[in-house]
Amino acid sequence: MKLRCLLIDDEPPALKILQSHIATVNGLEIVAQCKNAIEAIDILHEKPVDLIFLDIKMPKLLGTDFLKNLSNPPKIIFVTAYRDYALEGYELDAVDYLLKPVSFERFVKAVSKVKKMMGSEIQSHPEEYKPNPEAFVYLKVDKNMQKVFINEIMYVESLKDYIKVFLTSGKYLLVKQSLSSMENLLSGHYFLRVHRSYMVSIDKVTGFNNLCVQLRSNEIPIGRLYKQSVMDVINSR
Repeated sequence: MKLRCLLIDDEPPALKILQSHIATVNGLEIVAQCKNAIEAIDILHEKPVDLIFLDIKMPKLLGTDFLKNLSNPPKIIFVTAYRDYALEGYELDAVDYLLKPVSFERFVKAVSKVKKMMGSEIQSHPEEYKPNPEAFVYLKVDKNMQKVFINEIMYVESLKDYIKVFLTSGKYLLVKQSLSSMENLLSGHYFLRVHRSYMVSIDKVTGFNNLCVQLRSNEIPIGRLYKQSVMDVINSR
């Protein structure tokens, strides 16, 4: 049985990221999505919902105020760009509190909590993920925008104001961009943040242990705060 999800957010890019994450995880389905909490009230009267991904700062009605007015709410995961509401969110018994842009590993960790509460485990299903060999991004290298095919990216390393994008050819590109923005750019293409400074292509992981993931001869460290979510994703393959 799948968890029926309702997405409430007034920002289309945020909804797109959630849609992508949900499509990459077993046991979830989107029953509806809306751009404000007022619309959500009607949906809850019409359709059964198990889990709401709820933005907080929205027009017409704050997500926190919306939740306070629900007599028997589903499970709630707050998704917001603002840290200031975290305490209030947990006081309202939210399962988790995710900051935008939502990384895949944090998404998996949050939904795992919901599934455990409801008596089952979450599993990612890479077998349903089909890489698109024609997918690409443009990255600013020196002063030029360079086309890079996503299936050629092995991993990405953060270096202060720059990132190194390591390719299957053995070369790397030095790009003036943050790792978080690159993570957002690659959302939906099965990349995993394993450390504060590293993100890897899950399809190119050749081995792992408690300390690192291996990509060919490269060993990428697993950060302490990322360890559980990394293991959840890799062990589900």
